[in-house]
Amino acid sequence: MIPLILMLFGNFAVTIPNFITIGRFFMVPFVIWSMLNGFFLFAFACFLIAGISDAVDGFIARQFNQRSELGSWLDPAADKLLLVSVYLIFGWLNELPSWLVVLVVGRDAMIVGAIILSSVMGKVTEMKPLLVSKANTFMQIAFAALVLAELALLGELPLTREILIYVTALLTLASGIAYVLGWVRMMSAES
Repeated sequence: MIPLILMLFGNFAVTIPNFITIGRFFMVPFVIWSMLNGFFLFAFACFLIAGISDAVDGFIARQFNQRSELGSWLDPAADKLLLVSVYLIFGWLNELPSWLVVLVVGRDAMIVGAIILSSVMGKVTEMKPLLVSKANTFMQIAFAALVLAELALLGELPLTREILIYVTALLTLASGIAYVLGWVRMMSAES
């Protein structure tokens, strides 16, 4: 199995954190399936495991100097795939307003589009996480976990959910604007 994985990833260093991150990719279909079929406790458990595994792979990468180029691409991709999937399913199930789902998914699509456009134009872009972006990601994860917990265990918390909808939207919007401004500055500086 390991030689096959090494062949698939070529020159990329395959480390323990990368294996953990790849495991998160494999969890996404289980989360989606369980949400669509009403197994919210299972979805919540998988979501928590994915969150814990994200913290563990980051800890191992830092503490044991196992950072890799592959990991720098895989880790945020796994996080975004899980978050975007969960928000899309929440929208599909009418658990979140569609405008919030469009905002969350649109922000991530915009960032990916900017990176692709930069690459096509032959410009190197280094999109480092901003403080507002880290706060946004934390809020999106916490809010998704809360909604899953509500559906699985807690019952409805309408006031809490309503407040967090607007906090998540505000941080998502602020993060998207900050990334656009940074990208425009970066692209202008290279011209």
